[in-house]
Amino acid sequence: MKIIKRGAEAVIYLSNDNLIKERIKKGYRISEIDLKLRKERTRKEVKLMSEVRRIGVNVPNIIEVDEKSNKIVMKFIDGYRLKELLNETSAKIQEQLAEEMGKSVGLMHSNGIVHGDLTTSNMILKDKKIYFIDFGLGEFSKRIEDLATDLSVLKEAFKSTHFKHLSLLWQSFIKGYNQTNTKSEEVLGKLEEIEKRGRYVRRGNGRTTKNGRAQDRRA
Repeated sequence: MKIIKRGAEAVIYLSNDNLIKERIKKGYRISEIDLKLRKERTRKEVKLMSEVRRIGVNVPNIIEVDEKSNKIVMKFIDGYRLKELLNETSAKIQEQLAEEMGKSVGLMHSNGIVHGDLTTSNMILKDKKIYFIDFGLGEFSKRIEDLATDLSVLKEAFKSTHFKHLSLLWQSFIKGYNQTNTKSEEVLGKLEEIEKRGRYVRRGNGRTTKNGRAQDRRA
């Protein structure tokens, strides 16, 4: 087996055509609590992926779940990460991929599924289909705030990784998102609120920054 990623909570191995995600023991946690947390998080991730597949969104096929060792064995998706692909392809394909991405995320959100780490690093293109991976931070929620936060993470990923194509990607994503989420208007409205909150950062001495400009609020 070959380790392909080592994160804070899990190690991911590649074994033949399978991917194995193992939640690792944390020495700083009490053993009973650590085991309970790892088991609960493994179960939740499996439930999320199973539900995402059920509603028609592409995710890796789960082959086996070992709750004793907190391992999820799934089919390895041998494709192209959108993180690299989107910056190398044509505007037409960028538009198509972003719209399809939006349709899938809209479908997840309309069914109360939050990915939790919605970035193009966690999307793989294979056989003209986008697969979503790594639901370790995901949750079941229909709260508009949670759905909007999911979109905020993606938009920030667009800004940092695909800034040259931000406008096209975001507009195309929203076009697809609107098609599958009947509450898209509410979610996008809440996203705007979140972005406004992010532009106002309170500092000491009665000062607030707005769009990077310091303003004195003592007057």
